[in-house]
Amino acid sequence: MTPRELMATAIVPGGGEELRLYRRGADFMILLDRAELMSTRMSGSEEALAALTCARLRDRPEPHLLIGGYGMGFTLRAALAVLDRTARITVVELVPEIIAWARGPMASVMAGCLDDPRVRLVQGDVAAAIAESPSAYDAILLDVDNGPDGLTRTENDRLYSSRGLASAKRALTPEGVLSIWSAAPDPVFTRRLSAAGFRTEEVVVRARSNGKGPRHVIWFATPDV
Repeated sequence: MTPRELMATAIVPGGGEELRLYRRGADFMILLDRAELMSTRMSGSEEALAALTCARLRDRPEPHLLIGGYGMGFTLRAALAVLDRTARITVVELVPEIIAWARGPMASVMAGCLDDPRVRLVQGDVAAAIAESPSAYDAILLDVDNGPDGLTRTENDRLYSSRGLASAKRALTPEGVLSIWSAAPDPVFTRRLSAAGFRTEEVVVRARSNGKGPRHVIWFATPDV
């Protein structure tokens, strides 16, 4: 077996946890302790997050999307592939090294997506970006910290709290879509979405783009009118 090579490390701002970027052959993976947060071998559910969200925006002129968490860029690239040139995508990434890795050792994986003229990159906290932008986004796509049951940063809980959901609701345009990726089901969070005034659809998707691998969950939530 090809050995795994440590390429770089990063400290999560405000949390202190260490992320580690590894390469094995042509594959990359980012780990927290022993937990694999993301890998180039498993992109299917992140791509589905974009594709299924964009399908729900099919009739929207000049849609503006917010993607919370660049990760390895799977969601961003999938969105760019299906959106036309009138779309705008704001990407908010907390960890500056994630972007440095995308432009450095993982440049071939990035495939130029961060340089697309439709993309605006913000280095910072997506919760703050949401709170500062009332009625700004036709869709908010969150792939942060493994979902509502996070691993890396206690402050991420506010994204998925009742207050955080209320903030996301205010940031959406009428009939906008809040799309949330999770590594696992969370019935408590499903009920919280409903209590926050969202109509919610929960979709199970596979981790790999070939339809195999672990099952992940995406919630698609639209504010009640």
